[in-house]
Amino acid sequence: MTKLNVLQYSNMQNLHIKDELRLSILDNNLEYQVLEKKFLSKYNFNKLNSFSFDKAGFLELLLQLNKKGKIAICVGETESLVEAAYEFEILGLELSWIGLQKDGNIDKTDISKEFDFIFISSYIMDTFVKIDLKEIKKLTDAKIISNASANFDTLSDAIYFDSYKLSGFFIDGVILYDEELFEKKTIGFTNPIAVDFIYEALQNQSFDESSKELFEKILKEILKDDIYFFVNNKQTLPYSLHFALKGIKARELIRTLALDDIHITNGEGCSLGLSKPSRIIQAMGYDETTSRNSISFSFDKKYTASEIETVVKKLAKKYRQIKVLNEGN
Repeated sequence: MTKLNVLQYSNMQNLHIKDELRLSILDNNLEYQVLEKKFLSKYNFNKLNSFSFDKAGFLELLLQLNKKGKIAICVGETESLVEAAYEFEILGLELSWIGLQKDGNIDKTDISKEFDFIFISSYIMDTFVKIDLKEIKKLTDAKIISNASANFDTLSDAIYFDSYKLSGFFIDGVILYDEELFEKKTIGFTNPIAVDFIYEALQNQSFDESSKELFEKILKEILKDDIYFFVNNKQTLPYSLHFALKGIKARELIRTLALDDIHITNGEGCSLGLSKPSRIIQAMGYDETTSRNSISFSFDKKYTASEIETVVKKLAKKYRQIKVLNEGN
């Protein structure tokens, strides 16, 4: 299997529910307490909550913060958070949005000193364009809350993890923070399975930075004028590559390549070739049709030149077959 979608769908193997993590009011839950302590120590925070990693879960976080100050959210964040923010506004509550520019970078003019909390990660979803949180700190005194599933920046004031991307299972997410940023849940309302799965996935997480340039070079050589780029890959996470193919819906390519055990993605939640186009590309100012051309690669191991050439030639062959079929319809 050639897995080039590890940042969107890690698919951890051999995970199992540990009976010793079962929570009980009749004992001291020592095993869970040890696990939580290790998790907090790994990232140097002192409080941990599990939460539903969906619109409802993020809405709960937003409502808690709304009592304390003004909230801003980058449009390049995870889909569940953005959906929660829309719901927040429907309820008649106010927040601010930080947009994306045409090149995929954030629009820093949207950042204000008035913000108390900003949901902004060290990378943009889908494209994995890096965000310099040090620069953000110069523009605002707001607490920064980041998705650390693909990259952890120590300048974040709170971090959360996406269980689906890390483990392949849709269970609760985990958020780490300090002070009284969020309401601390009692142990009885914490999901020990989620904490354990996510911690184990993070312990086993590994990325490779050596294949990116060679993949890009060979893609350009073989696909020639059919390939183009929404973002500068020198500005993306070093173990990711983003590009687009002309005149094709990426999901068609994703599905047919999966039959050859080559796994790619065109955006969040799209590792299986679902019909949704990349919201991030649209937020950069492209139309829906164009956003469907985008493809992301991410690497967890080193590939040889021969392996890369084999993968790219298969991709190019499938792409051209689909393109010809589409033109005939």
